[in-house]
Amino acid sequence: MLEDKNQQKTSLAELGEFGLINHITKYFKVENASTLKAIGDDAAVLDASEKQTLVTTDLLIEGVHFDLSYMPLKHLGYKAVMVNLSDVYAMNGTAEQITVSIAVSNRFPLEAIEELYAGIQLACDTYKVDLIGGDTTSSTKGILISVTAIGKAEKEDVVYRNGAKETDLIVVSGDLGAAYLGLQVLEREKQVFKVDPNNQPDLDNYTYLIERQLKPEARKDIAGLLKELEVKPTAMIDISDGLSSELFHICTQSKVGCKIYEDKLPLDPQVISTCEEFELDSTMVALSGGEDYELLFTVPIADFDKVKANPNFSIIGHVTAENQGLQLITRANQEIELKAQGWNSLKSE
Repeated sequence: MLEDKNQQKTSLAELGEFGLINHITKYFKVENASTLKAIGDDAAVLDASEKQTLVTTDLLIEGVHFDLSYMPLKHLGYKAVMVNLSDVYAMNGTAEQITVSIAVSNRFPLEAIEELYAGIQLACDTYKVDLIGGDTTSSTKGILISVTAIGKAEKEDVVYRNGAKETDLIVVSGDLGAAYLGLQVLEREKQVFKVDPNNQPDLDNYTYLIERQLKPEARKDIAGLLKELEVKPTAMIDISDGLSSELFHICTQSKVGCKIYEDKLPLDPQVISTCEEFELDSTMVALSGGEDYELLFTVPIADFDKVKANPNFSIIGHVTAENQGLQLITRANQEIELKAQGWNSLKSE
């Protein structure tokens, strides 16, 4: 957390807006045939194929969505892209392009913006998406990042939130709760650092949790896995605001209820041990934590044999009639009404 105060810093004003854009985008490559013109003209040009186009946008604001005291700018750039790609994958599509717009205050030198865009470039290279445009402007305070992702999917492959049917199985990819706990560990170390700036944090026991918070990975692989298994979800959503909130979205839009089983929630061992240390209930962390960027989806019960043994998936419950509501079945076999207690970006502190 200690930084070299003597580093050379270049004012953004020295480059100007167009000089900055040219500087930070010169190393980006075009990966997709659908990108006919990326950066460098009045607008990008994309090939209008016969597939359906998917578009999603997210806005990240310093002090609301991230804290630069422990979020490195390179990780921030990477995560800002992941947040959007995850939404495209949640539609069962393929992400192909992004635009990135930033507003920065004069406290950020060129070198900081280079770090941010190094993370964006790493995400583009890793996930084979093209940066095709955006905007840069000044901010009176802090940094704001807006990313738009554009994807494609065959009409018959697109999956919405409103297709879940009674008796469908409810499935999640990966594991839950790690990103939230990673945030709790980082917040704790921040408070320790404020008291003693010379104290170096020992984070060896939390590496997975911190990686899930600072460098999440969108589940690009799931659409291909499902296709291989010959399974098409009836509804799907990414887990950004917490499992319970995402279940509410699917159930509300599909006009159904659900039963989720506590003992089926996938938890990493580091999540379990850290919950014990922080005296947190691991089930509530899994249900309400958020920022996992795993995929939550429903599949017909006839596909049970296709998904039951796949190590990427956990069957956590099933869809019920709307009048049965949303229920959590505890390890003691009690039914508890589920509440959407995930992240709310409009809630004041």
